[in-house]
Amino acid sequence: MTKTLDTFVVGQQGVVKIVNGERKIKRRLFDMGITPGAHIMVRKLAPLGDPMEITIRGYELTLRKVEAAFVTMEVTK
Repeated sequence: MTKTLDTFVVGQQGVVKIVNGERKIKRRLFDMGITPGAHIMVRKLAPLGDPMEITIRGYELTLRKVEAAFVTMEVTK
């Protein structure tokens, strides 16, 4: 099943399939390590749901839901 990263809940995991968005946003996500094939787990959500903390490539990263909406994921758990 595929869905965007912004719709994931705490504890859900997946693999990045596609990174969409305009050039500037796509480049920013790539620079943070969010590339096709990367495994991501959602660790925490802020009290109002934005931002979200994810684990990717062995480190924690905080990401706004607006940015996470550009990442299409394959759900693994």
